[in-house]
Amino acid sequence: MLDTVTTSAGSKGFVRPQARDLIRRLIGPRHFIQVVAGPRQVGKTTMVLQVVEQAGLPTHYADADHPSLRSVTWVEQQWETGRLLAARSGRQGAVLVIDEVQKVPEWSDMVKYLWDEDTRMGRRLKVVLLGSAPLLVQRGLGDSLAGRFQSIHLPHWTFGEMREAFGWSVDEYVYYGAYPGAVPLVKRPDEWARYIRDSLVEPVLGRDILLLSRVHKPALLRQVFDLSCAYSGRILSYNKMLGQLQDAGNTTTIAHYLHLLHGAGFLAGLQKYSGGALRRRASSPKLQVLNTALITAREGTGLHQARQDQDSWGRLVESAVGAHLANAAAAGRCEVYYWRDRNREVDFVVRSGQRLAAIEVKSGRAPTTRQGMAAFSAAYKPDRTLLVGGGGIDIGWFLSTPVEEWLQAGAEQ
Repeated sequence: MLDTVTTSAGSKGFVRPQARDLIRRLIGPRHFIQVVAGPRQVGKTTMVLQVVEQAGLPTHYADADHPSLRSVTWVEQQWETGRLLAARSGRQGAVLVIDEVQKVPEWSDMVKYLWDEDTRMGRRLKVVLLGSAPLLVQRGLGDSLAGRFQSIHLPHWTFGEMREAFGWSVDEYVYYGAYPGAVPLVKRPDEWARYIRDSLVEPVLGRDILLLSRVHKPALLRQVFDLSCAYSGRILSYNKMLGQLQDAGNTTTIAHYLHLLHGAGFLAGLQKYSGGALRRRASSPKLQVLNTALITAREGTGLHQARQDQDSWGRLVESAVGAHLANAAAAGRCEVYYWRDRNREVDFVVRSGQRLAAIEVKSGRAPTTRQGMAAFSAAYKPDRTLLVGGGGIDIGWFLSTPVEEWLQAGAEQ
């Protein structure tokens, strides 16, 4: 059984902005379980330990990420440790943090039982649950914990965060992506690429998804992942994907695997924007990684060499912009689509409430016409039509600016 921990790293490291919401909730009265979900290696554990240290709350930390599956009995044992700590801590109570909770089978029913029992008994134990696969955590929450939890989604790091924490340039962010744990390795590109592949991608493809969801063809899952990284930023019909894959099965299987990879925080299949939701769901997806490191770690060209190929660099920049928007969508701040009508295309369409924006990305690629933007504007009358790069909005500014800032208030720099 793990001991109660006190971290000393919190005040010295970079603190992600989502920490403000968590600390406000933890220092207040006990009302809800706090669920912090996001992809692997985005700083969930670090942020939570920073928060409990700053709050000055006694904390018991337990990690379910173990080679052998934990059981609900293990959850109950950790909970009892938290209860004892809360009883010794008087009026301020204590915090129980369970990391990678989604790896415990049937965890949500046990958490519901223990939480409700504490509520009836008036115990002052506050609970934080962490999960590295937002979709899979959400499945566990389901009906069992309805009305008992608040969520904080922790997405991949933005350019603004990587610049502030590590002094990164736009080019470094576009190429190396946003895994903070990999930063010490960027001067050794081969080691950096192996770290991304072996320590970040492989645990998710080889263990997390296979343990938590039914995957009949694991090899096909990997092929779909590789194909999506290679074609990030491109619209690819399911039938074309079938032609690129071995033992592909059918389009339903491919769509399911894209859904799992999205839930694991790797990539998204953006849908075409149209006036009807049914037509959006039926469209060919635009493949979009959520972190450009997933592209460049496969290619292994190095930043300098990648920067010399204007066409490839342009696609990488577009993927970085798309990742920025797709991560905002995953956090519930907007919806992101693409649009295409015959040979006319808009790279990204962003909607938030009643506000609509159309975005064209231009960096290092061959000159593009404005026919797509003009056709989309005539059909849907967006509130904003933005050109990112290529004499328009500065790419660094766009990547470091929250979506709602330019969508609601304009794009003035």
